[in-house]
Amino acid sequence: MSTLSIATSKEVFDLLRDDLAAIEQEFTRQSASNVEVITDIAQYLMAGGGKRIRPLLLLLSAKALGCETHSRIRLGAVVEMLHTATLVHDDIIDEANTRRGRPSSNTTWGNAKCVLAGDWLYMQSFAYALEERNFRVLELLISLTQQMVEGELLQMQKLGHLINEEEYFDLIFRKTACLFSVSMQLGAAITHSPKETESQLGEYGRNLGLAFQIVDDVLDLTAAEEVLGKPAASDLREGKATLAIIHALERGTGADREAIRTVLAERSFSTVSHPQILEILERHGSIAYAMDTACAYAEAARLSIADLPDTDAKRALLWVPGFVTTRDR
Repeated sequence: MSTLSIATSKEVFDLLRDDLAAIEQEFTRQSASNVEVITDIAQYLMAGGGKRIRPLLLLLSAKALGCETHSRIRLGAVVEMLHTATLVHDDIIDEANTRRGRPSSNTTWGNAKCVLAGDWLYMQSFAYALEERNFRVLELLISLTQQMVEGELLQMQKLGHLINEEEYFDLIFRKTACLFSVSMQLGAAITHSPKETESQLGEYGRNLGLAFQIVDDVLDLTAAEEVLGKPAASDLREGKATLAIIHALERGTGADREAIRTVLAERSFSTVSHPQILEILERHGSIAYAMDTACAYAEAARLSIADLPDTDAKRALLWVPGFVTTRDR
């Protein structure tokens, strides 16, 4: 492992401030449509905030490989547009009422308009990416979109059912970590870097994305609604078994397992309460197990970029895993 110091959050922000602002401008420009409702939905979602971690990863990947061209801004906007399209579709599928503390777009505009706006954003992101005239970029984006759609369909099939850890990690790779991985790989694609470099960067993104989603799933169970910006324990209410739940199911008593199965099957806390589930998870160390797993993936992300040249971008990439595992929302 390199002895290179890890950047501070201020250093990372200072390094990327101008590029992230340029990406916001590009997103606004590219999401403007002659059909007003598309523009309205896209701008509403952009105004909702978010961590912008996917374009941040793409920028750091590109910078670590010496890219100074507009490609990094274009593709930063592309990955954020793709991510935004997935949020629109996720809220429809999950029948969500809130997103980041505000009414979800489908609550405001209805499912029919939102699913079409999400489709438009997908296609617009590909049209914009096409301006790169880079087949590798398109290969990565097509594979990514297929993985994400497959992940959503697999999750729908498994709602209300018990799954094992292998199935869980396959799901969260497709739904979350794949986009992190591709965001990193795109930095290599626009710099025409060797396959080994692209693979290393992709591995960083994969490990970081798995850590990110595990933490997300833990926060869904443990954080307050006002912090999350959505109802607490939404995943359980939707019938989704996440890592801490899977851990408790494997180690719990018969009564513990029955309580968890009841919530998953009923998709509500009418028979078994949320505090009862949290007590089971705490008693079996399931929350700690999930967080330890997330931290292990975060450290694996750091190790995967050990061979990159020592730069400010690499220092920033070493900072991101700590941010992912210590956030509270």
